[in-house]
Amino acid sequence: MEFNPLSPEFRSNPYPFYNLLHQHAPIFYWDQWKFYFLSRYEDCAALLRDDRLGRGSFDESEVPASQIDLIRMQSDWMLLKNPPDHTRLRGLVYKAFTPRMVEQLRATIQTITDTLLDKVQAQGEMDLIADLAYPLPVTVIAEMLGIPQADQDRFHEWSNALAATLDLTEDAAVYDRASQAAATFTDYLAELAAERRRHPQHDLLSALVSVEEAGDYLTMNELYATSSLLFVAGHETTINLIGNGMLALLRHPDQFELLKHEQGLVKTAVEEFLRYDSPVQMTARIVLEEMEYGGYTFPRGAQVAFLLGAANHDPERFEKPGQLDIARQKNQHLSFGGGIHYCLGAPLARLEGEIAFTTLLRRLPQLRLAIDTPEYIDNYLLRGLKSLPLTF
Repeated sequence: MEFNPLSPEFRSNPYPFYNLLHQHAPIFYWDQWKFYFLSRYEDCAALLRDDRLGRGSFDESEVPASQIDLIRMQSDWMLLKNPPDHTRLRGLVYKAFTPRMVEQLRATIQTITDTLLDKVQAQGEMDLIADLAYPLPVTVIAEMLGIPQADQDRFHEWSNALAATLDLTEDAAVYDRASQAAATFTDYLAELAAERRRHPQHDLLSALVSVEEAGDYLTMNELYATSSLLFVAGHETTINLIGNGMLALLRHPDQFELLKHEQGLVKTAVEEFLRYDSPVQMTARIVLEEMEYGGYTFPRGAQVAFLLGAANHDPERFEKPGQLDIARQKNQHLSFGGGIHYCLGAPLARLEGEIAFTTLLRRLPQLRLAIDTPEYIDNYLLRGLKSLPLTF
């Protein structure tokens, strides 16, 4: 077996490779990238919570001038910070994403979903990604932040450029484009934040501008970085949840019919979609101090990659992991990560998924695939479809 997450074969369907890793190399070192890769659920769950691993720091002196704006933005992403900075930033933002606060968005999300389906229902066909999976979470997170509707497509372009840097790639052009996007993103947010400071609105950006907790606050750079991260993380993975989930459902007609007739199963169905074809396939940490684990010595500074998609298909943890079971009960998947970096937006992603699938099956019960082999985006870490043509 050749392990190469950059290959088209791996990116189109990584799960056969994961099965081999479980059997023959659950922990292994990939010399090309200088990473230790973990594929078993038990290992990933344990080390995601181990405080001997964390995030690395950025050194601007080692970065090309064309990528400085990207590094400066990402250095303030809470996703890439360790405590106490991570704790402080997450605490300042957390209140907007509690399950209680997210539940208050239910009516808004339902209205957006129905409006999007109103546009295509009479056509008898749609591209699930372009017509629903993309505009739904983008509109929700943009409205939460207070981004004008006219600017949302620009935000998505910038977000795509930033998200591409999270993949396994050595292409300098990817980082150069993302750095240009970071600079433009920051300039835009600076103007919008200044406007919110003068005229606060009932939106998240206004709250972030004025947030203060125990005498703490966000610096301007942290404000811009946090807003950009919330936009990127607030829709990229949900697009993939809806697209990957619907593809899996339509490829398993028995499960499609079951969910159509028993929509009370939608919560467990969404969890199964997250497990079965994970929107985020991998996350990584840096070894902060030399450590022993599983017969390996991980030296300080080593990079450890957690194959979340593999962990979610570990037969030692999940019964018949290659089988889609929307009623699955024991389903503590790792699709939202683990430990202190557990996804802040998990309640929002779950709610958007539940509403999207419930509404689709209620309004378009005759949904069918219009293509045999949909094409995936060229990004291993964020696994999703470019398009998903459907008929109904």
